[in-house]
Amino acid sequence: MKGEAPTAEALAEERERLRRLRAIVDLTTNVLGQGHLDREEATSLVRAARARILELFPDKETTYELILAPRFSRLVAEFACPPSDRPARVLQFPS
Repeated sequence: MKGEAPTAEALAEERERLRRLRAIVDLTTNVLGQGHLDREEATSLVRAARARILELFPDKETTYELILAPRFSRLVAEFACPPSDRPARVLQFPS
């Protein structure tokens, strides 16, 4: 197949996979950046994003590790809260 032009169907499939990749990365980045997750939840989110990305592009693990892993790692370090042993405190509305 070397030297042959890709079919319109193959190009459409690649565009769809790239669209899904962008959506996964944007969603993961935005949720991490909100800072409402503890470190365990943030790590779980990144693991799920990685798994889905590698389903879309199974031969691109090295690319993921070079480009997206450091970005997600920085966001987790910057925005994820350490896990708390205290129960959440709910403030009451005045009556």
